[in-house]
Amino acid sequence: MLETDYLVVGSGLAGLYFALRASEHGRVVVVTKRAPADANTAFAQGGVAGVLDPGDRVEAHLQDTLRTGDGLCHPDIVEMCVREAPAHIRRLADELGVPFDRDAEGHFELGREGGHTARRIVHAKDSTGWAIQEALLARVAERADRITLLPNHMAVDLLTAAKYGGPNAVFGSYLLDQTTGEIKTAVARATVLATGGAGKVYLYTTNPDVATGDGVAMAYRVGARVANMEFFQFHPTCLYHPQAKSFLISEALRGEGGILRLRDGTAFMARYHEMKDLAPRDVVSRAIDNELKRTGDDHVALDMTHLPGDFLVERFPMIHKRCLELGIDMRKMPIPVVPAAHYSGGGVVVDRNGRSSVRNLYAIGEVSMTGLHGACRLASNSLLEAMVFAARAGQDVRGAESARPAHVAPWYAGEAGSSDEAVVVSQNWDEIRRLMWNYVGIVRSDRRLERAARRIELIRSEIREYYWNVAINGDLLELRNLALCADLIIECARRRPESRGLHYNLDHVDGDPRLARDTILARGDGPSVS
Repeated sequence: MLETDYLVVGSGLAGLYFALRASEHGRVVVVTKRAPADANTAFAQGGVAGVLDPGDRVEAHLQDTLRTGDGLCHPDIVEMCVREAPAHIRRLADELGVPFDRDAEGHFELGREGGHTARRIVHAKDSTGWAIQEALLARVAERADRITLLPNHMAVDLLTAAKYGGPNAVFGSYLLDQTTGEIKTAVARATVLATGGAGKVYLYTTNPDVATGDGVAMAYRVGARVANMEFFQFHPTCLYHPQAKSFLISEALRGEGGILRLRDGTAFMARYHEMKDLAPRDVVSRAIDNELKRTGDDHVALDMTHLPGDFLVERFPMIHKRCLELGIDMRKMPIPVVPAAHYSGGGVVVDRNGRSSVRNLYAIGEVSMTGLHGACRLASNSLLEAMVFAARAGQDVRGAESARPAHVAPWYAGEAGSSDEAVVVSQNWDEIRRLMWNYVGIVRSDRRLERAARRIELIRSEIREYYWNVAINGDLLELRNLALCADLIIECARRRPESRGLHYNLDHVDGDPRLARDTILARGDGPSVS
């Protein structure tokens, strides 16, 4: 049995930043199902939003966030985050060694992205996420006496005292060692979900393969409240190329003057929003989707050719290099792009300190629903949210009292044996992602949602039967979690008969003031948990 003070599931910015803070007063185990660097954070290109320019104002960042969130942001949370952001950005740079870009005088070079009315995006070229990930892993390695990393371990399910006749409080998790196949038991005073998003629920996504909604699914199964899963953000500009594997073209390119055009060269965003190519992501994604359906084209183009070539290479070295490898020189030709699933706006409902509705269970980063993003996330507010809530949770867990029962039962596999029907996993995995893309994608309708609900019920029934009769592995666990997340997204979308932010329904194209509230689901009032 593995015992620690704090168990963290996930090794992105949220999980590692929490671990560094919590290690000041306890032992931390960080579990990650692949290598520690395999996290959504490492793929974040744009940067971190914060008011650092003397000409910018916290109130402006607050208003930009509220406007983009389309009536569902929690104003107190927005204010808390934007006010605390600058201090965390400086800590990342000055204490933790993140090499953000600076000018000759040492000031941060600030970029601008969609929805922002000022330059306030701190970045490290176009590889900001990787720079953060690398620096945090280095600092964690320096605290090896207090922080233990467990790579290639996947959380199976959370352990709750309720199963032993006690309160509904979490005291750890069962962990699958993906190297040996052994199921281990990990117990802790507090368990922190930092598992990232669920982009792999869609056929086309900018997310890495690890983004299968594990944290949301596990939390929901133990009774934690989940909210706003209908608000899934589609990034407008994913590289369209058969060899690209969903390579993201950062919004920062449009922030520096990039123009979206049809294949015939026509610029079209002025028809959709006053901010044109710098409109919020939901507007841009729907605009591209509409133009593709109208024209029959398979992609639009992001034109950077009017900007100095040397500037593009200096500002976006990774994107330039990758595009060049695929025969696309953005200095001379437009970049072919399409929308792709990018960020989950909903998740596990938490308070100001990252606490879920289940005792001793915290959720931080993309897995959570804090109230910051509302119906649509403002660009580069996600890494900001991860830092603010990771730091707050890292302090709050000091007061967690263990709910561990006197005797903890080890994992019991029962009669489960090896499978000779692995095709069940691959078939259902593919079917979930296609039905979500076609029926619960950028544009939805009541009929599409009903079809999706019927199909996901059948698919989950098949998975359920398979799960309880075979020995588990990582692929099966991800499929189980992915299917539940799909069900939660569908159910939340069905409960919102309006269009708001990232949720656009052809049968209800207007917003309804009566529905300006969070869509909250909990066990017993939503999809089944089995």
